[in-house]
Amino acid sequence: MKLNLKVWRQANGQGKGKFESYNVDADEHMSFLEMLDVLNQQLIEAGDDPVAFEHDCREGICGACSMVINGRPHGPNAGTTTCQLHMRFFKDGDTIHIEPFRADAFPVIKDLVVDRSAFDRIIESGGYISVNTGQAQDANAIPVEKEQASEAFDAATCIGCGACVAACPNASAMLFVSAKVSHLALMPQGQVEHDKRVQSMVNQMDLEGFGNCSNTYACEAECPKEISADNIARLNRSYLISSLTSD
Repeated sequence: MKLNLKVWRQANGQGKGKFESYNVDADEHMSFLEMLDVLNQQLIEAGDDPVAFEHDCREGICGACSMVINGRPHGPNAGTTTCQLHMRFFKDGDTIHIEPFRADAFPVIKDLVVDRSAFDRIIESGGYISVNTGQAQDANAIPVEKEQASEAFDAATCIGCGACVAACPNASAMLFVSAKVSHLALMPQGQVEHDKRVQSMVNQMDLEGFGNCSNTYACEAECPKEISADNIARLNRSYLISSLTSD
């Protein structure tokens, strides 16, 4: 299949970027990143600078493959990361626009690569869990209801890719932060530092320059792990309670 690519090229964070047009032949069985590999091989052979893009596991679990495809973070398929998107979902002759995540808190490093270290600093601000859970056989000594454990696991599946930020009109990181807070808040082991953790992570999120929740649910719709926006409501409740009860 022959494709027309409009790829965002930007030498660095200080330079001005623009879309460049490329033609590439791809197989429908390729993943989206494999198609970009083909493009880069063409560019290298022609003596041109290859397109910079992030990737790691290529199994949909690391969140590195963050890019906007035809206006949607990670592309047209729900619950799918860019690396798990395959070319069979496009048609011969299609024009595909590819650009980086757009957010002030995610400055462009080069081409499709953005700096998402703001997420790392938010996680770091959350601190740690001081409860000693013991050896593996001792962890089950703390009973956890099945529904509660399932909700915690669902929140823990967040891979920190930043699609929620890219999808939100206000570039909010509320879905990400709420997922990280929730997966600990729903477990007994996470209760000891819960109030402090909520305050610290929300404050760090604001310091990083992320916007407020837009209430459009675009974050939930574009999240490749389908994290529920119910976590945002839980975060808001936790933040309010901790604000009222903290010294």
